[in-house]
Amino acid sequence: MPGPVVDSHCHLADPAFDPDRDAVIARAREAGLVRALCILASDDAAEVERGAAIQAAWPALRCATAIHPHRAGEYAGRVPDAAGLTRAAAARVGAVAIGEIGLDYHYDFAPKPIQHEVFTAQVALAVELGRPVVIHTREAFDDTAAILRAAGGVRGVMHCFTGTVDEARASLDLGFYVSLAGILTFPRAGNLRDLARFLPADRLLVETDAPYLAPVPHRGKRNEPAWVGETLRVLAEARGARQDDLAERIHANFLAFTGLPPGIESDEIGSSPR
Repeated sequence: MPGPVVDSHCHLADPAFDPDRDAVIARAREAGLVRALCILASDDAAEVERGAAIQAAWPALRCATAIHPHRAGEYAGRVPDAAGLTRAAAARVGAVAIGEIGLDYHYDFAPKPIQHEVFTAQVALAVELGRPVVIHTREAFDDTAAILRAAGGVRGVMHCFTGTVDEARASLDLGFYVSLAGILTFPRAGNLRDLARFLPADRLLVETDAPYLAPVPHRGKRNEPAWVGETLRVLAEARGARQDDLAERIHANFLAFTGLPPGIESDEIGSSPR
C-alpha cells in the first residue's frame, strides 16, 4: 500500500474492537497508516476514556468528539448540557475536531427541533474552540448546510459523503472537505465514483467509518482502519490518478483539516501499542 495513508474517520474506541484492538492497530500500522481520526461519543464516559488510552498507545491517532444526532433527544430542555459534555470530552482527549455532529432525518431517532438545537450548540462550540467539525447528514443536507452557513466561520468535513453533485458543490462552497468511505468500492456505487472525479483533489479525504461499511473485498465483515487502502485504490482508479500521488495529497488535506503539524509521522509509526 502506498504511504502516507490516512483514515480520516473511524470508531476505534467502539466495543466491537475490545477483543483485539491492539491487533487492529498493529494491522493499521503494517498497512502504512500514518494518521487516523477516532470519533468518540462525548456523552459516553467509558468510550472517551478508551479513546484517551488508544491515543496514548498509538500517537498517530487523534480524536474528535461530540454528541451524535441520534442521541440528541436525550437533551431536550437541556441543550447546554450537550455542549458542556462535548467541551469536557474535547479537553480530555485534546480533540482536533468536534464531531460527528449534524442531522439525521432517515432514522429520525430524535425530533428534528432538538436535533437542530444540539447541532447548533455544538457548531457554536467548535467555532469558539477554533476546531473543525465532522458532519453527519442523512436526508437532511439543506437544513445541515443552512445551520453551518448561519454559524459563520466554521470549517470541517462532510463525513461518508454519498450526496449529489449539487450537494458536493454546496459543501465545497462552505469551504468543507468531502470524505469518501468504503461505499465507493461497492459495485452499484457508480454514481459516487462519478462524483469522485468531480471533487477537487485539495478537498478530498478518505475514511473507513470502522467498524461499519467495510469496503470490497471485505464487505460484510467488521471494518478496520487497515482497509482504508481499498477505498484509496478505487478512488485513484476513478480519478485516473497515481495512488501514491493521491495518498500524498489526501495526507496533506488531513493535516490542513486537523491543523496537525507535518513531519512527525515516521516517529509515530515506530511507536508500539501498549
